Amino acid sequence: MDTFVRSEIKNNIAEITFGTPKSNSLPGHILEKLAKTILDEGAKKEVKAILLKSEGEKAFCAGASFDELLEIEELETSKKFFGGFAKVLNAMRTCGKIVVVRVQGKATGGGVGLASGADYCFATKDAALALTEINLGIGPFVIGPYVERKIGKSQFAAMAIDADFRSADWAEQHNVYHSVSENIAEMDAKISEFLQKLSTRSEDALALIKEVSWEGTEHFTELMPARIHMSASLILEESAKANINMIKEKLRAK
Repeated sequence: MDTFVRSEIKNNIAEITFGTPKSNSLPGHILEKLAKTILDEGAKKEVKAILLKSEGEKAFCAGASFDELLEIEELETSKKFFGGFAKVLNAMRTCGKIVVVRVQGKATGGGVGLASGADYCFATKDAALALTEINLGIGPFVIGPYVERKIGKSQFAAMAIDADFRSADWAEQHNVYHSVSENIAEMDAKISEFLQKLSTRSEDALALIKEVSWEGTEHFTELMPARIHMSASLILEESAKANINMIKEKLRAK
């Protein structure tokens, strides 16, 4: 699979798809392109909503690219990388259009952030989620405000500490997912029907619903520099690099 972000408008819906070879994990240049594409599509008057999805039928998104994390040696480079996740989530929050996210498989780390940044989220029963950053020696600091907005501070802390997977049913009960299907075909049929309805809705009403639903999150922008610094500095530690290499070896052995 190539590494890409592509977008097309169908029936007033902008469909944005990203894909990378390693479980749709996200390198810095893809994060930058994803954020820009979301804002560009959101600025188009004919677009009523945005569908964000990843390539393939397995993992939705494995979060940060391990390969890129291992290459980071300078704080400013590290801050730019983690700032990419902040840019994507901020674009989802501020683009002015309803963002629908399609989660076909497991989501870890930043992938949980993408699901939590959705205004409406569809998933399959295989779409378990986990905040696995602690395994690397960092924490889910950048995505934290978005995840916490959905599941609450206590559940967010528990996920960040234990790094265990929660089921799709759990995610639905805790407001991350709004629809869980038995399989991808069933989910896509529901998404198609849902987007067809959205394409006929009042543009102004949808924009106001978006605005009202994100009230009280204006401070997310102010939080980000400190949150980015937390992850950016921790990932530079030798122990973090060792953790990433150890996890990569385990994945290769499977």
